[in-house]
Amino acid sequence: MNTFAMALAIVTLLILAGGLIFTLKMGKVVSARKSEYDTQLNEKIQEHPYLRNPIFIAYLVAAVIFVGFVLYFAWSHNY
Repeated sequence: MNTFAMALAIVTLLILAGGLIFTLKMGKVVSARKSEYDTQLNEKIQEHPYLRNPIFIAYLVAAVIFVGFVLYFAWSHNY
């Protein structure tokens, strides 16, 4: 892999990690700030809050695609 592709991979990984950390912090802020308009969550969601959250599923899919892209690019291009 050339240096540009490696730098791009590192920047992408940093963006993904920063977005995940920001999402986790915002989730804690929102859960601490409850209002009278909040409703009770489904029991299945309460048991598995991370697996049932579409934001975390999107991060997981993006991470898998990113790793797949890096591996494909590293093995298909011999520099």
